[in-house]
Amino acid sequence: MYLIAVNLLAFLCFGIDKQKAKLHQWRISEKTLLGIAVCGGSLGAICGMRIFRHKTQHRKFAVGLPAILLIQAIAAIVAYTVFNL
Repeated sequence: MYLIAVNLLAFLCFGIDKQKAKLHQWRISEKTLLGIAVCGGSLGAICGMRIFRHKTQHRKFAVGLPAILLIQAIAAIVAYTVFNL
């Protein structure tokens, strides 16, 4: 349930931030967007980035989000194999 919620949050934050950017309003910080991804929302963040076409030209998002997802996937595999979770 946690991963579903955090990925949905990440996806929605990218959509909200894109809308705020269009309207020249106060935005969600890049630190917050990346923080949500690190907390398990990397897949939702990547989907939000692609679907809303937001932050796609920023290297820290275009490269960073897939890197975070890869690290999380490796950690999940290691946790599963080592700890039988």
